[in-house]
Amino acid sequence: MTNTDHAPLAEPVSPREIPDAAIAMLDAEGTVVGWTHAAEQLVGYSAGEVVGRSAAHVLPPAEDAPSAATFAEQCRAQDGWSGTVMVRHRDGHAIKMTLRISLLWGQDAGTRWLVSVTDIGTLSSGAPNGAVRESLLARAPIGIAVYDPQLRCTWVSDVMERHVGVPRDRWFRRRLKDLFPGFEAEALESVMRQVLESGPTKVHEYRAWPPADQGRAHLFSASFFCLQDADGKALGVCSMSVDVTGNRRARERLAILSEASTRIGSTLDLMQTGQELADLAVPLLADIAVVDLMGSVPFGLEPSARIGTTSGRRPVLRRAGVAAVDLGVLGLTAVREEVIHVPPTSSFGAALRTGRSHLEAVLDTHGGPWVDHDPTRAQKVRDSGIHSLMVVPIRARRCVLGLAVFGRSEEPTPFQEDDLLLAEELVTRAALSLDNALQYARQRTAALTLQRDLLPHHVGGGAALDVASRYVPADMDHGVGGDWFDVIKLSGARVALVVGDVVGHGINAAATMGRLRTAVRTLADMELPPHELLAHLDDTVRRLSEEDADAPDQAPAAVGATCLYAVYDPVTRRCTMARAGHPPPAIIDPQGRVAFLDMPAGAPLGLGLGLVPFESVELELPEGTLLALYTDGLVESRDDDIDVGLNRLGAALAETGSSLEDLCSQAIETLPTQSPADDVTLLLARTRGLEPAQVASWELPNDPAAVRIARQAAARQLSEWGLEHLVATVELIVSELVTNAIRYGGGPIRLRLIQHQVLTCEVSDSNPSHPRPRHPHIIDENGRGLFLVAQLSRRWGSRSATDGKVVWAEQDVGSKAVAM
Repeated sequence: MTNTDHAPLAEPVSPREIPDAAIAMLDAEGTVVGWTHAAEQLVGYSAGEVVGRSAAHVLPPAEDAPSAATFAEQCRAQDGWSGTVMVRHRDGHAIKMTLRISLLWGQDAGTRWLVSVTDIGTLSSGAPNGAVRESLLARAPIGIAVYDPQLRCTWVSDVMERHVGVPRDRWFRRRLKDLFPGFEAEALESVMRQVLESGPTKVHEYRAWPPADQGRAHLFSASFFCLQDADGKALGVCSMSVDVTGNRRARERLAILSEASTRIGSTLDLMQTGQELADLAVPLLADIAVVDLMGSVPFGLEPSARIGTTSGRRPVLRRAGVAAVDLGVLGLTAVREEVIHVPPTSSFGAALRTGRSHLEAVLDTHGGPWVDHDPTRAQKVRDSGIHSLMVVPIRARRCVLGLAVFGRSEEPTPFQEDDLLLAEELVTRAALSLDNALQYARQRTAALTLQRDLLPHHVGGGAALDVASRYVPADMDHGVGGDWFDVIKLSGARVALVVGDVVGHGINAAATMGRLRTAVRTLADMELPPHELLAHLDDTVRRLSEEDADAPDQAPAAVGATCLYAVYDPVTRRCTMARAGHPPPAIIDPQGRVAFLDMPAGAPLGLGLGLVPFESVELELPEGTLLALYTDGLVESRDDDIDVGLNRLGAALAETGSSLEDLCSQAIETLPTQSPADDVTLLLARTRGLEPAQVASWELPNDPAAVRIARQAAARQLSEWGLEHLVATVELIVSELVTNAIRYGGGPIRLRLIQHQVLTCEVSDSNPSHPRPRHPHIIDENGRGLFLVAQLSRRWGSRSATDGKVVWAEQDVGSKAVAM
């Protein structure tokens, strides 16, 4: 026996575990020979009024009750009796009580009876605890021993003999410290002395190892009562012990499972979840715990084999969690994430294949079948002192995700079946968290793959801009978002810059992002001004939301988005931009001065606020100006105001001598954490301007003679640029475009040639209507102009202008075209 005040994760046993019963001791004839203070309080009789008299004085027999002699024989045959009786109070009223009569053995085969009664009203008043205590008193095996004032045992019950495993003949006339020198008898004897001196009932806990349970420790709660003689003096001490091991173990298991609900699965990281399982198991359940996951699981892939099937390959595990009371024993500090090869014929392989747990209560000195295929591990097991082992497969949806192994080395008690049940419950809870993390990892991988496939793999700003970009996905807990960016080359050497952010996270947000990026590219090809493009994009987002809402069998996609759209013209060095609820761009001049542009915010896309128009702003940017477009994940955090993030970003971008790639890296490094809660997107563009010698323009009269003038001017300019091989082709294009402007346009006509990475030919007029190509019949005399332009150009199109429209066509400058 040992004192158990240190029992982990368990509430102390309440003094009410054994009710504060009224105790009376009777001789073989039913005469009261011992009385307690609790009995006096319950029935009103003092020890002087009861001791020496028949128990019938306070226990009146019922009409159909057997005679005292017959009843005594029944009790002797059954080793006692329990039931409900009516007890007479001293003032005459009857009390319904629960009564228990236990047989005690003394020296020379003498016998006595111990009677304990408890008021049913008191038991029931604390429901449901009252019912529990009533059950304990009426049915639980109670070990009883009576000690004289010198603390020597005089009477003992059979149950007490079974509790401790010491024959009753050895109890008599001996003190506890003489009977059990190996247990802390001093603590129990100290309690008994207090009861003898002061009288009130005391409760104490101790451990014993009943032989019937193969020496496994049991926890007992003992109540000590002072027995009084007729003069009210201390006759001795009565102890009543109840085995509360089951209750304590149940509380411990509930406490451990409660801990598991808060400590396992705190993140969506698979390896972290494995470590949390190992950390919880030690020391609450085991001295050593190891969690290994199937090799594919940490990478977000389900095991290929199902329970009960074989893949024909040697199972490979990866160590996810390690915990031990002494990590150095097995060298476990260095084996996290170690790759483990499991022999298919080993017991570990069998657990993986069948999905069934294994318990090795007593492990032999060689490690047994668990490590017989691995001499190195067998030696580690021997060195560690592990003597008991449990292996529990981690199962989810008919797949084994890994193994959890629990061992005992410091705790001498081997694992039992109820320990295995607890381990399986813990592993089941961990498996649920692991499966959730696995499913999330799969979705996150799919969303990340989709997003990266949809984002541009290479961005280039042509002759107008030097560009660089960064994209950092959100952490595992928050999931991939819907950030996107793009760089779109427009006509006339202009370039569009786009950054957007779809509301929400996950694969739906990534898919919506892809749809919006495609829509922006389509609208950009229409050469719309930024505010008009955002208005059309707003309609697109609202239509997508309405379509998703009309599909009841489909989960709704992300609704709402923000966007910033800017167009830079290297000829005029002017930039036009508009935003829809997106953070404003940062503008860093060539001297390193940082400003965040004060421009109309606009409403986020898809909110149905079409009555609030988007507005474009235009500004001139000196060559070498840096434009920074970003999403809110770069500047917003839970801990800091957005101004802190903006200042941090501005400081990182103010390094005038750094390359764009270095600036991107510096800006990302300013993030408070390398695992952001939201996607982070950054697009940097440094402006360049075209030299005046790269642009030539002419004002032409609205007259058929302008066609010849335009052809001659274009031919001369191409010769100056060394592009004589393009003269014949460009002359045909210029002729057709100018002819159309004279025929269908109005007002002044303007011809412009731009030499950059391609040669652009532009003809503008005052008619806002855009031309549409036709496919003329063989006999038609007209309608072949734009068809011819399309055949001669790498691409062509038209765009709106302030005072009309511009029709343009591009030619590659590196290859000679063949005139038609």
